[in-house]
Amino acid sequence: MKLIKFVLVFSFATLFGCTSTHNGYDYTAFRAADPHSILVLPPLNNTTEVIAPYSVMAQVIKPIAESGYYVFPVAVVDQTFKNNGLTVANDVHAVPVNKLHEIFGADAALYLTVSEYGTSYVLIASETRVTLKATLVDLRNGVVLWQNSATASSDEDRDDENNHGLFGALVDAAVNQIFESIADTGFDITGKTTDRLLSADNYNGLLYGPRSPQYGQPAKGE
Repeated sequence: MKLIKFVLVFSFATLFGCTSTHNGYDYTAFRAADPHSILVLPPLNNTTEVIAPYSVMAQVIKPIAESGYYVFPVAVVDQTFKNNGLTVANDVHAVPVNKLHEIFGADAALYLTVSEYGTSYVLIASETRVTLKATLVDLRNGVVLWQNSATASSDEDRDDENNHGLFGALVDAAVNQIFESIADTGFDITGKTTDRLLSADNYNGLLYGPRSPQYGQPAKGE
């Protein structure tokens, strides 16, 4: 009987152990391509907040550069597209990869989509939430090297043990919504989202690039 229990326990451990190793992203194509430079394209904005793409572009470079890659300056990239008549993100995303490689000489391009941005008020709570999706594409051959999505929320830093009662909760929610809207808390939450999405220090983030002392080490989640 003990032998049977041991076999069952070992079988389940093996099963779940094998399953957990496949939860991380498959970096095979990423590692083979070994990009050294990344071109960040202006994000597609699927929200009603006009400021969302600007908030993202102001903060997306940091986690990529800190992960060890050369990132093309946002202002230079934006002006280059405008000089070529491309002022809308959808049009930029439609440019063939070989053309982007020809113009900028970058190894890869990061395609971003903002799917959530801003403060919402639901019942007795207000929340500022930012969600981004990213796809890294090899500009030399069009191969998708990596994909990921991430969300951050103002609720993460809020004390859940609030004992003000229903009326107090309603007042707090209203005040929080006004404050977060005026102060553009979305900008701060965007910083958390881009770091969570892209940093090589985070699970399923980018690989460490050639400018990082950790270059060549396994990614978090592998």
